[in-house]
Amino acid sequence: MSARTILITGCSSGIGEHAARSLRAQGWHVFASCRQQADCDRLIAEGFDSPRIDYTDPATIETGLAEVLEATGGRLDALFNNGAHGLSAAVEDLPVDALRAIFEANVFGWHDLTNRIIPVMRAQGHGHIVQCSSALGLLYMKWRGAYAATKHAIEALSDTLRLEMRDTGIKVVIIEPGPITTPFREKGVPYFERWINWQDSPRRAEYETGLIPRLYAKDKAPDRFELPTQSVTDVLIKALESDDPNPRYYITTATYIVGYFRRLLSTRMIDRILGRV
Repeated sequence: MSARTILITGCSSGIGEHAARSLRAQGWHVFASCRQQADCDRLIAEGFDSPRIDYTDPATIETGLAEVLEATGGRLDALFNNGAHGLSAAVEDLPVDALRAIFEANVFGWHDLTNRIIPVMRAQGHGHIVQCSSALGLLYMKWRGAYAATKHAIEALSDTLRLEMRDTGIKVVIIEPGPITTPFREKGVPYFERWINWQDSPRRAEYETGLIPRLYAKDKAPDRFELPTQSVTDVLIKALESDDPNPRYYITTATYIVGYFRRLLSTRMIDRILGRV
């Protein structure tokens, strides 16, 4: 019996890289895609199939998926949409073009790749589409408006897709990490520097004393409730191995707290709590 096949995006580091290595060790045929060719080349040198897929470049989505399907004979058992980036800033300081750019990377590219894969899974009668969302797909926080907006969009699209795929054999799953030990924060710095004119913001003092030291911290201590990437991979494997996976999987304590807030507290009470963070 041939190995099960999975395409994982965002494998240059963090959650995607750990998942790719772990699933390959378990016998999966892993296609570990990256946004930059240099990262693909590094993984190829280690024996991975690593097609270049940049969510902001539709041509790479088309060619990357074509490379996967050519290698598998036109089938794919699972897709793990994972690649994304952050953009931390006050909402009033977000240029419209910055929002367009982050939605291109975190939402529209995911949608494009997913919709190209659905016909493959529909034809074979099965498949798992796993979306790496966030605790910020459930709630919101100051300075995280752009990223939270993309994750809320992914949540809505994924929930709707799950309903629409019920008669196809395609399972749609949302994974909800909270704080995970990855270079995610550092990788968000170039987007902050490109888009945010914090020096002229009415919140300049808050940037200087709060957000900027956190963004540029060299030896940051782990966030409260932070877990290693293994915790995400464990949940991913659980979802992939289930014929009837849960619609959602919470991972960190922070995500469970957020879920509790959303279910039981009023918006006014949540604002009071989050306003102190």
